[in-house]
Amino acid sequence: MNTSIKYVRGDATAPVGEGQKIIVHCCNDIGAWGAGFVLALSRRWKKPEHEYRKWHSAERGGRMTLGDVQFVLVEPDTHVANIIGQRGCGNAPGGKPIRYEAIASGLVKVRNFALKLSEDTGQPVSVHMPRMGCGLAGGLWNKIEDIVKRELADQGVPVTVYDL
Repeated sequence: MNTSIKYVRGDATAPVGEGQKIIVHCCNDIGAWGAGFVLALSRRWKKPEHEYRKWHSAERGGRMTLGDVQFVLVEPDTHVANIIGQRGCGNAPGGKPIRYEAIASGLVKVRNFALKLSEDTGQPVSVHMPRMGCGLAGGLWNKIEDIVKRELADQGVPVTVYDL
């Protein structure tokens, strides 16, 4: 079942709709949390940052694995999905930090989590996000949008993208 991506003006940390919600965003693999969308998350909830930092400190060598996802329950009906979708921060000699293949891999995990959550709770599950990976990570929305369509919307998982 194909669904389309819905675009709205609003705050992705305050997702709208019925049922279970997953707020998805792109994180780096070096444990840095302090700029971009994560600031809005941290203003609303402390737990996503706390869990991300704890997750990073537990990794060998201080690096996280691209494509991994950490799901953090922040409200009874809302999870935050920290997707490791960028290598480092800023523009490195190798180019922009975004890693599209890691975003795709992470969104497959989000889809599987959403389907299982729907089955377990008997409620619909929707995904909510800013135009993730397009700010500090340097990604192009048309490429990320194609991945979101392929891995979520075309698989029947409703997606809402928020623009402030």
